[in-house]
Amino acid sequence: MKERQPVVTSRTKNTIKQAFISSLPVMAGYIVLGIGFGILLQDKGYTWPWALLMGAAVYAGSMQYVTVDLLTAGASLISVALMTVMVQIRHLFYGISVLKKYEKAGRFKPYMIFGLTDETYSLVSRPELPDNVDEYKYYFYLTLMNHGYWILGDVLGVIIGSSFAFNSAGIDFAMTALFVVIFVEQWESAKSHLPAITGVVITAICRVWFSVDTFLIPAMIGITVALFLEKRQLEKTMLTDEEGENDD
Repeated sequence: MKERQPVVTSRTKNTIKQAFISSLPVMAGYIVLGIGFGILLQDKGYTWPWALLMGAAVYAGSMQYVTVDLLTAGASLISVALMTVMVQIRHLFYGISVLKKYEKAGRFKPYMIFGLTDETYSLVSRPELPDNVDEYKYYFYLTLMNHGYWILGDVLGVIIGSSFAFNSAGIDFAMTALFVVIFVEQWESAKSHLPAITGVVITAICRVWFSVDTFLIPAMIGITVALFLEKRQLEKTMLTDEEGENDD
């Protein structure tokens, strides 16, 4: 008789473990921000099923906050659609940069595309993974965990908001802190700091040149063009580093 194969292999366990460890900074930020959103949603008269639905289907932190005001103001679907494009258009550039990473993801790919948030993108963009981790399953589990944290925070926020008086002023700063933590981790683990420096410099220039409401799109376009131009240099750097490691 053939021996039954274990349902969960050691490689799968390592992949889930690595995804969970990587997702911990996002968990801290998403649950706090999700609670803030849930409190705001509850304050406008919506109950926890709405928080669950929006967290699962919309899954866009900044856009969900905006959506609450649009819903209460009676905005049309066209207005909501245009606002969503304006707020979330940066994800177009995220998607272009992960085409190669996701090309062999198979049945996981549609959900991974849907769940590609700012923070998930930052973690997916890490330079390398341990040898005992399945790359595509890692991306999937990471996306799924981050999505779960956000939904949990949304629902908890409504429950807390309906049970206690809560002042959410300044709670959105947690997202800024989360970005800083992820940036520092990426900086320390990256072999080349050129992409990070490029992003910071171009963003700063666009922020000075454009208004606070319009600088993001030009910055993302500029960063994308610059990274394409830097591609050969980055590939040479990575190749040199790999040769140096092999020599050692």
